[in-house]
Amino acid sequence: MVVVAAAMGLGAAAAQAQTAADRVYVIDGRGEVARSGHEANGTVAPTSSGKGLCWRTGFWTPAAAANDPAGCACDKDLLPKEKCEPKAAAPAAPAAKPTPKPAAAKITLAADALFDFDKAVLRPEGKKSLDDLVAKSGALNLEVIIAVGHTDRLGSDAYNQKLSEKRAAAVKTYLVSKGIEANKVYTEGKGEKQPKTGKECKGDKKTKALIQCLQPDRRVDIEIIGTQK
Repeated sequence: MVVVAAAMGLGAAAAQAQTAADRVYVIDGRGEVARSGHEANGTVAPTSSGKGLCWRTGFWTPAAAANDPAGCACDKDLLPKEKCEPKAAAPAAPAAKPTPKPAAAKITLAADALFDFDKAVLRPEGKKSLDDLVAKSGALNLEVIIAVGHTDRLGSDAYNQKLSEKRAAAVKTYLVSKGIEANKVYTEGKGEKQPKTGKECKGDKKTKALIQCLQPDRRVDIEIIGTQK
C-alpha cells in the first residue's frame, strides 16, 4: 500500500508535495491523481473508472482517503457508503432509526508480544491478543482491517522490510483462521522507516540494553474499520 513515487517515474517535486495534512494520493505535474494501468505489488488502488489505478502515498489510510477529494474515485469500496453516495433529501416522514455511525479503532500491538525477537512466528501471547481483536471486530459490520508491521533499526534495511512484511502476513493468516474474510484484511510492511524511539536509543551493537530500548519500534499497528451493528 506504500507508494514510492520514483517507481512510476514522477518528478521529485510531485513526491515532495504530499504531506499528511494534504493529499494521500500521488499528484502528478498536472495537479491530477497519478494513475497506472497495472497493479504494482499492492501499492495502487484498484478503480472501476477505466482510467487506471490510483497511486497512494505513505500517508494513505481509509480514514484519510475519506477526506481526500479523490478518495471516492480511487477507493470507493473501502470508504463508508454515505461518504461516496450521499442520500438525496427525502420528504418529511416518521423518524427513522439513525444510520449506524462509522466506527474505527486503531490498536498497536508490540511485536515482542506477538513474536520472539527477530522472528515472524506468532507466540501464544500474540494469538491471545489477536483473539481479543477478533472479538472486538465481531461487534462491527466489518469493512476492513489494516495490519502494518514495523521493526527496529537493527539489521539491514532490506532484511527489516521483509521481516515487517512477514509479521503483518502472519497476523493476517491468524485472523483469517479465526473467521475474518481474507479480502477484508490488508497488510503492509514499513520496515524500520517509522520508529517511535527517534534518537532516544544510542548505539548500533545488539546489546540487551539497546534491544530493550528499541522495543517500541518493534510493533504491529492494526486498524479496524466498520459500522456499529
